[in-house]
Amino acid sequence: MDFKNTRYCFTVCLLLLMLSCKVSKTEKTASVDYVDKVYPLLDTENSRWFYFSSASRPFGMVNLSPDTQIDGAWGSGYRYNTDTIKGFSHVHAWQMAGLSIMPVTAETDDDQIFTDFYSKFDHQTEEIHPGYHKLFLDRFKIEAELTSTTRVGFHKYNYQNATSQALLFNLNTALGPCDNAEGSFVLDNEREISGSFIMTPTSRRPKPLITYFKVLFNKPVSSIKKDESTGNYLVNFKEESGELMAKVGISYTSPENANLNIQAELDHWNFDSVVQESRDQWNKMLGKIRLEGGTKKEQNRFYTDLWHALQGRRIISDYNGNYPDKTGDKFRIGKLPVGEDGMPLFNHYNSDSFWGAQWTINTLWGLVYPEVMKEFTMSLMQYYKDGGYIPRGPSGGNYTHVMTGASSTPFIVSAIQKGLISEDLDEIYQALKLNHMPGGIMAKAGYEHETSIGGGLDYYLDKGYVPYPLPVPEDEYGIHKDGSSMTLEYAYQDYTLAQLAKKLGKREDYNYFTERSKKYKNVFNQNVGWMSPRKVDGSYSNDFDPYQYENGFVEANAAQATWFVPHDLEGLSVLMGGKKEAIFKLNNQFKEAKKLGFTSGTSHDAELHPEYSRIPINYGNQPSIETAFVFTKLGNPELTQYWSRKIVNTVFSDLSPSRGYNGDEDQGLMGSLAVLMKIGLFQMNGGTEEDPAYQIGSPIFDKITIDLNSDFYEGKELSIISTNNSKENVYVEKAEFNDLKLDSFEIKHSDLIKGGALKLQMTGSENEK
Repeated sequence: MDFKNTRYCFTVCLLLLMLSCKVSKTEKTASVDYVDKVYPLLDTENSRWFYFSSASRPFGMVNLSPDTQIDGAWGSGYRYNTDTIKGFSHVHAWQMAGLSIMPVTAETDDDQIFTDFYSKFDHQTEEIHPGYHKLFLDRFKIEAELTSTTRVGFHKYNYQNATSQALLFNLNTALGPCDNAEGSFVLDNEREISGSFIMTPTSRRPKPLITYFKVLFNKPVSSIKKDESTGNYLVNFKEESGELMAKVGISYTSPENANLNIQAELDHWNFDSVVQESRDQWNKMLGKIRLEGGTKKEQNRFYTDLWHALQGRRIISDYNGNYPDKTGDKFRIGKLPVGEDGMPLFNHYNSDSFWGAQWTINTLWGLVYPEVMKEFTMSLMQYYKDGGYIPRGPSGGNYTHVMTGASSTPFIVSAIQKGLISEDLDEIYQALKLNHMPGGIMAKAGYEHETSIGGGLDYYLDKGYVPYPLPVPEDEYGIHKDGSSMTLEYAYQDYTLAQLAKKLGKREDYNYFTERSKKYKNVFNQNVGWMSPRKVDGSYSNDFDPYQYENGFVEANAAQATWFVPHDLEGLSVLMGGKKEAIFKLNNQFKEAKKLGFTSGTSHDAELHPEYSRIPINYGNQPSIETAFVFTKLGNPELTQYWSRKIVNTVFSDLSPSRGYNGDEDQGLMGSLAVLMKIGLFQMNGGTEEDPAYQIGSPIFDKITIDLNSDFYEGKELSIISTNNSKENVYVEKAEFNDLKLDSFEIKHSDLIKGGALKLQMTGSENEK
């Protein structure tokens, strides 16, 4: 025997085996399906129109999904406890809804189908994951499958034992927050139709929006019938066997662009490949954060939270960069700037308010998805170039004036301070400054479309606070006219603008807005120790109740809102008698809030409940979601670590249709908050100061690895490693970054983005705080 050759062959085989094992391990890591960790049904018993998505891409123009309730912005869309499908619609967005289609079996002379087309379904036959939804329509014996690209809905229907195949186009109908009206279409050829309808105005989106669509079918149309009573259309098909498929492109600019969106994004009929492409895209986005440790349920809930942080706000621009501009008196088709390749440099977006974003998407997007934060900043600036000022919540190219203040300022300043935006800073500053001056958006109360007095800015500048109630006529305009909350918001937002003025060397403006940022002190009532509603004559109410909901505070009570001074918590503590007294006060609030589970019930409407509304800290809505990290800023990080863990375990750990965010999720804000609390990073100032700081909390996982975007950041990845972590060991005994001990429980953005390892030594305590 040739031992030399035998030994050689053995060595080669061993090496091949080792390589095989290594590749296998790599493939296993690379093929993790984060999509399968998402639980789409979370909180769907309490969801609102834009909350639920299934067959959609991240921020997709189309977010196709079934509707079980169709009337009203609240209690509509996909509601888990309603067992009836009323259509599959393509747009579930802030103040926008449209293009509802229902597969049916009906003869061409059956007019009843236009008003009687609902079908029961059973959750047992459903399959849902990001980018895909399948269910069975019991009445018509149709298996329905939905997926999409960014701008195109893709339908597949399997008609079982059917004598006819038909699609009902409900172009004229109540749908979520608005009616669809004046809908019609034409048959372009036997396999294509095109048409339009109007999303009628709402009290929030004051202008109508024409929506265009193009539909391609995989089989020829035999007939089309219009119902004169409803104005809707029934499309029948020649072939009664085989799957019926439809590609539905939408556009807010033209039918030609609706068709272009199809040609650019979906030029084939391979349904399964689109499902896989969607899965791949979601896996890539969700896989930016990888977890080790924790239970299966904890990991599933984490990726469900992360999924919510990447949707809700929707693209409104076409593939070629055209978009609807309704910021002026007349509608115009805008065109986004393009790069050398002729493609748009960014997408244009529809969005609910950035109210509360300083403690949520500012931090998550800024660290993990900087490309998204940059796009949204550029989109907000496009509104400024078109309409003259930056919105705080645009819808369909409209200004909506949703909520209060200049909530876009902290978002944009944070993007600049993190280095995501570096060009045209002076223009951006001037645009932001405009919103903080008389006539700007800060002067408008919620949904105040015709005037600029309901926001009380003139009082803020003259008296140093916004009164509550506002006197007539100011009190007659807009909603959310809660003066003390406005004062607190304006002061913080002025601080953030001052930081940008400082960065740009605008010393006079820096001093001016810094001085304005101190006006929060003018609504602190020393006699009661709380922020309080203050009358126009300067007096405070004699029967003040810190737990009375919306008594001078927007969607909050005084106890919750008192801590809304993220830029000067030390100054707030001085008003309270010192840090020790402030910590004692807040800790007692948390003890009381714990009795009610830290939220005002389990849904947004429960905040009005006479008992639930009196909770001193509410993690079901934005005004007090920063409070657990106040302790760190006041020198007691142990309480931050203790209470943040309690909140995660109590508020953000459910995995069922009945609970999830226990209030108002608001397009990813609460999902983002949950993610940040679970990875143990937070930014009290929303990342708006020079070289923004992250406060360290109490991560719930053993290891969290964040991929850093190399287009923006120097490092490759950031790891957060928690040694000796458990449900009992919630305290950070020692913190090191890249093997250097940290002197405090804060770390700078400039350090984190270099990558490396944040190592936390965890420990426990038997003493309840």
